Amino acid sequence: MSALLVLPTYNEKENIPNLTREIFALNLDIDILVIDDNSPDGTGELVDRLIEKYPRLKILHREGTLGLGSAYKSGFHYALEHDYDHILTMDADFSHRPKYLPAMLDMGKDFDLVIGSRYVPGGGAQNWTIMRHIISRSANLYAKTLLGIKANDCTAGFRCYKRRVLEAIHPETILSSGYSFLVEMLYRCEAKGFTVGEVPIIFIDRFAGKSKISKNEITKAIKTVLRLRFLG
Repeated sequence: MSALLVLPTYNEKENIPNLTREIFALNLDIDILVIDDNSPDGTGELVDRLIEKYPRLKILHREGTLGLGSAYKSGFHYALEHDYDHILTMDADFSHRPKYLPAMLDMGKDFDLVIGSRYVPGGGAQNWTIMRHIISRSANLYAKTLLGIKANDCTAGFRCYKRRVLEAIHPETILSSGYSFLVEMLYRCEAKGFTVGEVPIIFIDRFAGKSKISKNEITKAIKTVLRLRFLG
């Protein structure tokens, strides 16, 4: 069972060395594809040097800031072209801990999509403000109510897809960008009848660097849910 971890980065130089070290220390059958949007802090150049140490580490350098949804599309295209069985996504800031990867891959044997979930028993979030909790809970309730999504964590980016899911959904056709891409992917997965499992995780707010979440991202997510609800 070969797996590819798609890891979008933008200014993650402070996190990427320790993150890659922890992932490869798990001794999983997994490659890492970093997709770097020309990070001004030199993340891409640092990964180039790390590749000499980790043969299973790869990088796709992109010109300019093309966004999270676009990064996922590029990673999924690479995974399908190179015949990976499972494709994972996670954040590069340690909010998604590598220690959950074995459980996600194990559950991925029985489910088409596995989500590292904050909103199942045993899951949660640490180091968040009250407002961050309210925004996250509200976003999930909004998506579940309007779209009928059954999964508990609709906006989580810590995921494991079976190859057949991406082949059926054609991610390149998804209109959303940014974090709303995650909602649309999940909506399409459930609409096509794919099974979804959730592994409880503790989401820990980033150790270093700056959060990419903005008011613009929240607005785009709201519009995406409305589009899917009324236009499909």
